[in-house]
Amino acid sequence: MSIFSGLEEIVEKDYPLAKRTWYGLGGPADYFIRPKTTEQLREVVKRCNENEIRIYVMGFGSNLLIGDDGLRAAVIKLESEQFSQIKYSRHEVIAGAGAELSKLVLKCVEKGLSGIEALTGIPGSVGGAVKMNAGGNFGDFGSAVESVTLMDSAGKVFEKSKPELEFDYRKTNITAKFVLSALLKLNESDPEQIMRTVKEIWIHKKNNQPLNTKNSGCIFKNPAGASAGALIDRAGLKGLQIGGAVVSEKHANFIIAKEGCNSRDVTRLIDAIKQRVKEHFNVELELEIEIWD
Repeated sequence: MSIFSGLEEIVEKDYPLAKRTWYGLGGPADYFIRPKTTEQLREVVKRCNENEIRIYVMGFGSNLLIGDDGLRAAVIKLESEQFSQIKYSRHEVIAGAGAELSKLVLKCVEKGLSGIEALTGIPGSVGGAVKMNAGGNFGDFGSAVESVTLMDSAGKVFEKSKPELEFDYRKTNITAKFVLSALLKLNESDPEQIMRTVKEIWIHKKNNQPLNTKNSGCIFKNPAGASAGALIDRAGLKGLQIGGAVVSEKHANFIIAKEGCNSRDVTRLIDAIKQRVKEHFNVELELEIEIWD
């Protein structure tokens, strides 16, 4: 009897994960699973636990590198209507984990709701944005999140709210495996004024980031009181290339995947950057990107 008997419509085997990431790199997953309901998700988790199958949760694959050999695991993606819907109620928004962050930002602008426009131009899902507290120079997601609905590895659904729910630089204190949805508290504002802010942020990113390339956003977190990109630049690493992976000339904290690049090229370049920055500045760079292998 198959491990996922009765769930065949939501389970794909030997799934090529590369097509699900912004890098377009990496090998296949043993199982790629897209539950349609919380009940299906709970059943999938139960079967994985019973059969000792590792579980990874994938958002939009924008800040992710998959190893060349793929994953002996189940990769779960919450993208069905139940997990992607957004509900608006005056100053509050409930956004499903599978909702697209960039669309949520623009919809809030249309409705005159201010508080997440700082996330303009940041790709990804709401769930991923919660888990890593997505943000940039202009602010982060956590400042707008009031509470989250979560599911743990045993299939238990529960809520976590501020102040118990804490957001820090590119991390939260959420340990549960799955973010199901987030409740945002926003402020009423003039849509035209918010849109002006959105345009200013977008122009800044367009001028300073290699947007039209195969990349995964910032590779490293900024060390306390410093800029990872500036340190990499000062270490003379712009343009450094290993295999098909190259440090962006436009923003040194981006690694671009050129034709023929594989995941190993990217990880080797990451190691070379960390070593050089350590030698020059005695700073240990910490990864912002997730690497699954």
